[in-house]
Amino acid sequence: MKFIVSSEVLLKKLQLIGGVLNASNTLPILDDFLFQIKKGELMITASDLETTMVTKISIEAKEDGDIAMPAKLLMDTLKTFPDQPLTFTIDKENFGIEISTGEGKYKLTGHDVSEFPKTPKLESPDSITVEGSVLANAVNKTLFATGNDELRPVMSGVFFEINNDNVTFVATDAHKLVKYTRVDLKADKGAAFILPKKPLNLLKSVLGSVGDEVTIEYNDTNAMFVFGSTKMIARLIDGKYPNYNAVIPTENPNKLTIGRNQLLNSVKRISIFSNKTTHQVRLKMSGSELHISAEDLDFANEANERLTCQYEGEDMEIGFNSRFLIEMLSNLESDEVSIAMSAPNRAGILTPCEKTDDAEEILMLVMPVMLNN
Repeated sequence: MKFIVSSEVLLKKLQLIGGVLNASNTLPILDDFLFQIKKGELMITASDLETTMVTKISIEAKEDGDIAMPAKLLMDTLKTFPDQPLTFTIDKENFGIEISTGEGKYKLTGHDVSEFPKTPKLESPDSITVEGSVLANAVNKTLFATGNDELRPVMSGVFFEINNDNVTFVATDAHKLVKYTRVDLKADKGAAFILPKKPLNLLKSVLGSVGDEVTIEYNDTNAMFVFGSTKMIARLIDGKYPNYNAVIPTENPNKLTIGRNQLLNSVKRISIFSNKTTHQVRLKMSGSELHISAEDLDFANEANERLTCQYEGEDMEIGFNSRFLIEMLSNLESDEVSIAMSAPNRAGILTPCEKTDDAEEILMLVMPVMLNN
């Protein structure tokens, strides 16, 4: 079996799907890419059993066939070549692979494809089509708020809630929550699923370079994302997502409005002086002034700043984990943000003051840290 392919095109495709591969696998075959040739087209698959990515390239080949190739060795070799045609010759008897260029020959050993896991097929899926940039934005805005608690796996992914008038993406780790809604997306039939962190990270890295529309197909166990000549199939997290609307306080009479960058830079500076376990910063609001302070009693470090802001409500003092505030403010784009609060022991609601996109609505919730006066 023999085929000819451009080294640069092949490397780009392998890098696109290579993120699926784990550093260490229980099954040796999962360290390989599956190559399948059919009618002058090469289909390449990478899988870790939970997530599978498949992509296609046009090649020169006279016959059909398949082989599993060691991923790391192949990619390390391809990275060293300038763009040029490569000829792959495969011996089906002993799975020997020879790559030849004008200058040299490189031999490696492949494996039998029968051991490679079958790509999951979605039985009777529903589907929705989304612009690649819209999906990338939704993932970027929510992924940072997912949890890492192995005892609560449902919180380790992003919740997709598909309705007939909008689509909402939710992420929470019980300390912070992000609810991102797109009113320009809708489906005929409502559905909801939880997508794990790894496929979300893969989408985040891939969608930046893809301008295409993405078709999402989903059923109770898997979701498939199809864009260009590539598709990704991911096993969904099994379980019921917490009722996130119940934890969002509706009555928040105290409202702080301030420049996003001004607040972000101030919190970054002040947090350097905060306690290294709680990362607590203190926000004290009265009239048109916001005092931000932090202290680390163990090392006698402290810092405070005074900022001008707009504030409506009773004078109030509340503590937050500075790392959560920094993450949230960094993931918003508006010039000004507002933080709505009801009491020092209730969550603060962070929202942008002006929309960068009329079709999106975003709400971020952060739980307070108890102040020790």
